[in-house]
Amino acid sequence: QVQLVESGGGLVQAGGSLRLSCAASGGTFSRYAVGWFRQAPGKEREFVAAMSWSGGSFYYADSVKGRFTISRVNAKNTVYLQMNSLKSEDTAVYYCAAAASGFPGRSSKVWTYWGQGTQVTVSS
Repeated sequence: QVQLVESGGGLVQAGGSLRLSCAASGGTFSRYAVGWFRQAPGKEREFVAAMSWSGGSFYYADSVKGRFTISRVNAKNTVYLQMNSLKSEDTAVYYCAAAASGFPGRSSKVWTYWGQGTQVTVSS
C-alpha cells in the first residue's frame, strides 16, 4: 500500500512558477509509475503528466507541454511537478498518483494510489 502526500500548492500570478512535491511511503516507490492529475471546479479530473518507473518515458497533456516538467528522485521517494508560465486555466486541485506498472494510461480510473490533493490558484 502506497501513501502519497502532495505539497507546494498556493496562489501565484499568471506567468509565475510553482513546484509541487509528492512524498511517497509504504511501498517500493522505484517500481511505480507516477503521475499528476488536476481537477477544476465542475470539471472531471484530467491527466497532466506522468513518468514511468524507470524514468525513461515521459507523458504530458498537450495543454501543459513545454511549461510543466515532471521528475522523480527515487532515493527520496518524491515526485515533483515544476510548473512554469502558469495561466489562469491551470487553476485546480492537483493530485499525485501512482501505479504498479510502466504507464497505465491517461485515464484517472486506471491509477491505483492517490494523494489528497493540493490547491493551485493562478490569478490573472
